Amino acid sequence: MAPARPSPAPPHRASALPSGESPGVPGSRARRNPQQNAAAGAFLSRKRDALSGLILAAWLGATPATANNLAGLVAPVARPEIAGARLESAAYATLPGWAQDDQSAAFSTFLASCGALRARPAEVGPPDNAALVPGLRVTCDNARRLVRTLAPETVSAGVARLFFEANFRPYTIVPEKNPPGFLTGYYEPELDGSRTPTDDFKVPIYGRPADLIPTGPEGSNKGGAVRRAGDVFVPYYDRAQIEDGALAGRGLEIAYIAHPVDLFFMQIQGSARIRLPDGTALRLNYDGHNGYPYTPVGRLLIQRGQVPREAMSMAAIRAFIEQNPQAGAELMRENRSFVFFRAVPLAADAGALGAQGVPLTAGRSLAVDRALHAYGTPIFIDAALPLAHTASADPFRRLMIAQDTGSAIVGPARADLFFGAGDAAAAVAGRIRHPGAFTLLVPRLQPVQAKAP
Repeated sequence: MAPARPSPAPPHRASALPSGESPGVPGSRARRNPQQNAAAGAFLSRKRDALSGLILAAWLGATPATANNLAGLVAPVARPEIAGARLESAAYATLPGWAQDDQSAAFSTFLASCGALRARPAEVGPPDNAALVPGLRVTCDNARRLVRTLAPETVSAGVARLFFEANFRPYTIVPEKNPPGFLTGYYEPELDGSRTPTDDFKVPIYGRPADLIPTGPEGSNKGGAVRRAGDVFVPYYDRAQIEDGALAGRGLEIAYIAHPVDLFFMQIQGSARIRLPDGTALRLNYDGHNGYPYTPVGRLLIQRGQVPREAMSMAAIRAFIEQNPQAGAELMRENRSFVFFRAVPLAADAGALGAQGVPLTAGRSLAVDRALHAYGTPIFIDAALPLAHTASADPFRRLMIAQDTGSAIVGPARADLFFGAGDAAAAVAGRIRHPGAFTLLVPRLQPVQAKAP
């Protein structure tokens, strides 16, 4: 079996709609008792307005001499610049819902990103904007010191909140176009299937063909793809050609599922869990596409008057395809793009693999524009979303960690919220097409740049 190739992130995530190391935690020291933990929280609370990562590092075990040495190694991070937006200084005390959020969940997700910043995982997607990475690494060192001092299970919501306040400065992202920002949702499909074709499972899931030659930038999920035909290169097979058997019999079939519409949505999401007859799960992740741009089928349904704009969702698209089999098949073929997959060695209870190379956390992982943001960056989202049902406007005020991307995710205040796996996650994710406010948490400190000799 060939070694797994690093591959880009799904190019079409959420665009069906018209808008469109786990960290190595060292063995803990003697654990603090609840009184000591409370004292630690009280200390941080008194210092949170002026506390730097340096002071936190010293408090978490550095000697005075070490702290003095660190003073010459780290420097404040200046207000960053993000194309297409301005950053306005914010205050944690005025962020709606900040004090009520459980930042311990975000802290655990942040630690996963720290592992990827320390040692690059084998399975990663396209590179991100690394401007904040030096500061994130300093902050990750502080997070690991906190874990060693308190032990992971005692990093309470309050201590985690103060950790973020001590180590990050908040900035409101104000985009030049369409403020305050825009959110969609995504999920990991769970499907029944088989490794071999059966009467129930006849729709093949294909691995990446050896003759597919991407023409876009290396490591990108954008651009075209070609194949060699004799002495010339021609565009790669499109969706209709593949569905008609262009790749059949080449040993590319990873598994088989029951319905073409499930494959279609699986390709949009970029990952899936296939439940096999023996009870095991096959974890699949995006491994390239055939080079055609994605056509948002939701937009086509709206333009043709087949689904009202206000009723558009992934569930509405699925319903149209299932209720109109012939028209639905033709609709899907209008999207000439076709996605290929590979098996990934993820545990059954692990989240889908994000572009940063770490399993995603439901409700805490975020897909962002990789050209503008750094993986591992905390971003606080404030929105009213239809979480309970299509007509609800439930508060979603939560600290998320940027760990993924997708070519439909473009802009400084544009993100995809990961809701987990299965039908319940799919129902919520499919309803999200809503505005939201973004607060970027920028590391306070970064290493001092080496001076030229």
